[in-house]
Amino acid sequence: MGEHEELIEKMSEKLGFTPQILETLGELDPEFLHKYKRCDHKLLSDGALPAKVKIMIALAVVASKQCERCTVVQMQSALKNGATKEEIMEVMDVIFITSGAPAVAACRDALKLLK
Repeated sequence: MGEHEELIEKMSEKLGFTPQILETLGELDPEFLHKYKRCDHKLLSDGALPAKVKIMIALAVVASKQCERCTVVQMQSALKNGATKEEIMEVMDVIFITSGAPAVAACRDALKLLK
């Protein structure tokens, strides 16, 4: 298995599915996958902001874009990184205030992970 296939496999494990665009970009420009991996590492590493906070920011951003699958992935990551139900519900308040009901609706499946 080539290096870009391994990167796609790791990303697919995290997402729970393999986005076709990643396969296409990996074939066209494997360096793109390395850029993605670096960004992912930056998001999941503590810095001036703890990883948990950065992931909850990412949750708000993907919700504002109304990407339902993305909200599930970010919710899983937030929970894995120690986010509490109370913290996530505050993020939901921010999502509603800044992006409205459609963004909250994009979190429908992600919120089921809190049950």
